[in-house]
Amino acid sequence: MHKRTNYSSGVIWEDLVGYSRAVKIDGRVLISGTTSIEGGKIIGENDAYIQTKTILNKIEKTLNEAGAKMEDVIRTRIYVTDISNWEKVGKAHGEFFKDIKPVTSMIEIKALIDPAMLVEIEAEALIS
Repeated sequence: MHKRTNYSSGVIWEDLVGYSRAVKIDGRVLISGTTSIEGGKIIGENDAYIQTKTILNKIEKTLNEAGAKMEDVIRTRIYVTDISNWEKVGKAHGEFFKDIKPVTSMIEIKALIDPAMLVEIEAEALIS
């Protein structure tokens, strides 16, 4: 039997939609799509770089709550609403992961739930 722990951010959407902020199973931590919303406001409106940094800081905090760290991240998935922002998003991602180098994908999507959201990121970590 695998030991499973769910982590919540406390937002109403988790119960409404039926998801967890993160799930830890044994030594694996999976983090749901994360945006730059903090306190009900989008941080870095119209700035993909600031949104990405904010998102990765939130992911790091969640990893720490689950007993992991950024160095444990083995995969990220980056969703952007405008692929022309790839350099700004990539720069911020590189500031966190240039020495860790997880596998990643950057995918342009039509939209996120709020038009002011430019970036959403998922992460997966394996605690060694």
